[in-house]
Amino acid sequence: MASLDIAHGSDSRPATAPPAAAPAGPRALLAGALGNALEWYDFAAYGFLAAIFAKNFFPDSDAFVGLIAAFGVFAASFVMRPVGGIVFGHIGDRYGRRQALFISAAMMTASTVAIGLLPTYAAIGALAPLLLLLLRLLQGLSIGGEYTTSAIFLAENAKVRRRGLIASFAGCGASGGTLLGSMVGAATATLMSTDDLIAWGWRIPFLLGILLGGFTLYLRGSSAHGNEPPARAHRPGRLPLIEAMRSDGREMIRAAVLNLTLGVSFYMLFVYLTTYMQQVDGLTERLSLQINTVSMVAVLGLAPVFAALSDRVGRKPVVCGGLIGLILFSWPLFRLLDSGDAGAALVGQLGFAVLVAAYAGPMPCVLVEMFRPATRCSALSLSYNLALGLAGGTAPMVAVYLVNREQFDMGPAVYLIAVAAVSLIAALTMKEGRGRVLS
Repeated sequence: MASLDIAHGSDSRPATAPPAAAPAGPRALLAGALGNALEWYDFAAYGFLAAIFAKNFFPDSDAFVGLIAAFGVFAASFVMRPVGGIVFGHIGDRYGRRQALFISAAMMTASTVAIGLLPTYAAIGALAPLLLLLLRLLQGLSIGGEYTTSAIFLAENAKVRRRGLIASFAGCGASGGTLLGSMVGAATATLMSTDDLIAWGWRIPFLLGILLGGFTLYLRGSSAHGNEPPARAHRPGRLPLIEAMRSDGREMIRAAVLNLTLGVSFYMLFVYLTTYMQQVDGLTERLSLQINTVSMVAVLGLAPVFAALSDRVGRKPVVCGGLIGLILFSWPLFRLLDSGDAGAALVGQLGFAVLVAAYAGPMPCVLVEMFRPATRCSALSLSYNLALGLAGGTAPMVAVYLVNREQFDMGPAVYLIAVAAVSLIAALTMKEGRGRVLS
């Protein structure tokens, strides 16, 4: 496959390796990771407060339909992610990684604060859920280019021997944002009554987004904070995405399949499960958020460890090990989550945290190493966001349907096992990227 050879630097250029990229400094790490924290903070906050949104924006429905509608708006934002991937992938390939990162962070900050100021159904009627949907679509457009572009930026600024660890900070930003959303949600639910939370407290997490967003924009818009590959000429009239599909089409499909489990595991295990623990286990909203927060701390701490391990033993063994673990242990871990006991639920979710960290920790670097520099943003953004839009955006809805309508409490476990098995096929057939130059 010629495209694979090109992707790993085996083209007509001299065989000698180009000079190594300058190592990423603390400023580059912050600039690359904080945008992801902002993006995923908002997505997580919405997922954690889905039941509150159902009451405030879809009050004429019964409880099940309202919850489905709230998660439907959550899923709708994922429709825009492939579009965002195309838009920001083009910007990143044509005008630079930093330009794409700044614009996406600015768009996300504005839409997050706007949700915090949004009137509810009681104030403006049917216009409220429509405005909520439009803002979520804008956020989906923004996040479509954030994770992939930041992963590329970090990997291209890393030394080869530490590339897995450095690139993992893109994923750590996402996990950190989800953790922060969980912590703010838990604190909000703890410090105020349920009536106040429904009436106005739900706005607090979104309005606080201006602090994280402002700091991110400052870092990305001030002085230079990293190196970028030189601008590369594309064929006249041909978009980088078209070039990517022609040269790296197989790898784009493989990357999309590989990411299916990332979408399902993340949004099912660390967004939907707060609802699952309340509905199936009967745990309080406060306790379920606290358990989720502890689990996210575990993911945040373990993901760089597994990424660093992939720098030593290879990406493929670590990623495949995580996927095999999800296939083998999802059922027993969900049995713990289904037990109705808070301690067992915590153990179950911590078990998932370890497996997801093993699979997801090296993933940013794995994806970057698949593609050529000239079209890397476009190829990676589209393949990643197609998978996340298909699998991640619908995961909470599928789980709600299986548990609430089919009365199958273990349905989410079966769904996760099936998706992990499909991603494992892609992982077993991918080429090892450890030690390869990126240009």
